[in-house]
Amino acid sequence: MRSVLAIAAVLAAILLPAPAPASASAGLSMRGADVSTLPRALDLGARYYDVRGHRDNPYDILKQAGVNYARLRIWNDPTSGYSNKAQVLKQARAIKAKGLKLLIDFHYSDTWADPGKQFTPAAWEGHDLTQLTKDVYDYTYDVCTSLKRQGTTPDSVQIGNEINVGMLWPAGYVNNSEFGPVSQLLTAGYDATKACHRPTNVMVHTALAGNIDAAHWFYDGITAAGARWDITALSYYCMWHGSLANLATVITDVRTRYAKPVVIAETAYPWTTENFDHLENIILTPAPCDGIPATPQGQARQFRAVQETARSAGAIGVFYWEPTWTAIDGNGWDTEDIANSGNAWENMATFDDGGRVNPYIRWVK
Repeated sequence: MRSVLAIAAVLAAILLPAPAPASASAGLSMRGADVSTLPRALDLGARYYDVRGHRDNPYDILKQAGVNYARLRIWNDPTSGYSNKAQVLKQARAIKAKGLKLLIDFHYSDTWADPGKQFTPAAWEGHDLTQLTKDVYDYTYDVCTSLKRQGTTPDSVQIGNEINVGMLWPAGYVNNSEFGPVSQLLTAGYDATKACHRPTNVMVHTALAGNIDAAHWFYDGITAAGARWDITALSYYCMWHGSLANLATVITDVRTRYAKPVVIAETAYPWTTENFDHLENIILTPAPCDGIPATPQGQARQFRAVQETARSAGAIGVFYWEPTWTAIDGNGWDTEDIANSGNAWENMATFDDGGRVNPYIRWVK
């Protein structure tokens, strides 16, 4: 596998044009929504309504609000049977049929991967770094080519999700600022994606929009270790990642420092403090950020502010995380108990408890 990756790297260096220095964005060309839980909601009978209260396809409602890109996470073998390869292929067809672009978010896990956990898939347990590098390459290539064969080639992919200190722990954990292992895994995902479809953009995604020093530590580290990527992706939730002014500083800095476009891959804000199921919501504060109330108008105002801040700082896109994840019984967060675990996010969706879209919310260029 080492020789295959080495050959791919040489060919990429010859065939791929050198990235142009990143410059200030002319607008947000990637206006996205992560709709990963939507298939389960629809299977359970969820209904979605437009601003006039008319029932409609949720993709069409999101498009009317300005969405042009859908993001889907993929888990290797989740117990729930959702967000796996078969479901992602099916949902990708529905997304592309609506004229939306597609971002595939590889978690490389059977469940949630985020800054606090990066569990290796059960099928890869016990594999050393060399084998995991092959696993990442083969799995990424297989998913990408399967999507391509059915006419739904991904426009972008993420190699890992919120990998602040690495992925596929413990092998890919960044220990004592040793970035070699995680960079080897990232390179495998990059090379597999380009071997599948060279124009597909590759993102490296962290939740470091609030900490410029941590962003430097991580992205400097993988750069020095030889990792390659096309777009720098950051999560930004004002409740956890600080002010919009700081967000602007981080975006501008990483855009120029690494000469790559920047995307906010996740953001969200509550429209209410009310809870609609048995699981307490993550955000309960009446005005979580900047005195902006948790109301439909407040949600729209905060999202607009994030988009305007990102655009002014030169970012090319903003994705809202799980706008369709309302409190439908059976659509829980736990991959091992999806039917009973509940949803702590429904007050952050852009649809209310009756399924009607927030009439004030817009994705803007």
